[in-house]
Amino acid sequence: MARTDRLMRLMDALRRLPAPVTATRLAVETGVSRRQLYRDIATLRAGGALIDGEAGVGYRLTGDPALPPQSFSRLEIEALVLAVGELRQTGDAALEAAGRMALARIIATLADEQSRQAMHTVLRSFRPPPARVDISVDMSLLRRACWEELALDMRYRDLEGRVTRREVWPLGLSYSDRALKLLAWCCLRRDWRVFHAPGIEDACLNGRSFRPRRVTLMRDYAARQAASGSSAKA
Repeated sequence: MARTDRLMRLMDALRRLPAPVTATRLAVETGVSRRQLYRDIATLRAGGALIDGEAGVGYRLTGDPALPPQSFSRLEIEALVLAVGELRQTGDAALEAAGRMALARIIATLADEQSRQAMHTVLRSFRPPPARVDISVDMSLLRRACWEELALDMRYRDLEGRVTRREVWPLGLSYSDRALKLLAWCCLRRDWRVFHAPGIEDACLNGRSFRPRRVTLMRDYAARQAASGSSAKA
């Protein structure tokens, strides 16, 4: 693992794990030996991170030079914690983990009183996540294709069981209680289409880019939806 990646993982672990965090736990989280962990702690301290504690006791991040101090009202803190808790409903484990990591970084920048408020919020999501059909496609691939405006070659099985192969230009992902869907411009149909993620049996980047078409396509799709009130179909 590259040194920079290793130090970033260590900072993330210090932000999100309940303090004090033992060296053993930190070593497991970052995938290094305890000896290497002690060296990494020293490196972070030399870089300006305020880390209290020592070997055999545990560590606590008390000052993070990478994150400026922030202030939120108590209701804003409650809203953030509730929103991240609701990510369970998406069925996207990586997205849920990213939300928890982002929240930990935010809490690390709060004053002591606000940090305590974040640990004892009263607005919580107790809804069990909905039952979903298993998804085989790599969600990180779909996200990357949307972000970087990269075309995909895709094998898709629709709700009637028909299988097609097509090139698509991924535009965005939507999450609901019933389905996880990909909105894309379909080069086969020459129109917008909404694909159910469980029906995407295979997808790969084909080396083509549709930049900078995404913003225009999304704007035109939104305008058509507003005018017709209908949804695109695969």
